[in-house]
Amino acid sequence: MSERIVVLGIGNTILSDEGLGVKALDVLKESYSFRPSVELLDGGTIGIDLLYFIEEADRLLVLDAVSGGKPPGSVYVFEHDEVKKYFRNKVSMHEIGFQEVMALLDLKGKELKEVVVMGIEPKVIDIGTELSPEVESAMPNLIDKALSLLEGWGVEVLIKEEVQDA
Repeated sequence: MSERIVVLGIGNTILSDEGLGVKALDVLKESYSFRPSVELLDGGTIGIDLLYFIEEADRLLVLDAVSGGKPPGSVYVFEHDEVKKYFRNKVSMHEIGFQEVMALLDLKGKELKEVVVMGIEPKVIDIGTELSPEVESAMPNLIDKALSLLEGWGVEVLIKEEVQDA
């Protein structure tokens, strides 16, 4: 039985850069194929209800907007002990709901083999559906890091063939 891996994009897509986690997930869905044990999950702004979707995962990759104080467009990767520090410092735009999900996993005695959080420093958190130029230009770097991590977890990443109009 293969490991169950969840790639979770969280964010509010009508608040500009705040939706970058969901938009990064969309890029993965549109451009790449993964084995059935890899679930690409649009968590939007669900919060605590995400527990149901991730509690049976072996590994979790979270894609999110991260307010860490670096210049807009900076890419962050939190692994191992850094993940707990990440939630303790509340640098995510969704730290309360997702922090509670992680705490509930602990209370239930469910420990994931690995949790990694990747994100980009936002520039604009305001009504709008477009990413700022800084975040948009950092998106390929974030996607590359996510794909490299997944490959490191033993996931075969296949590029979807583009359909050409005849």
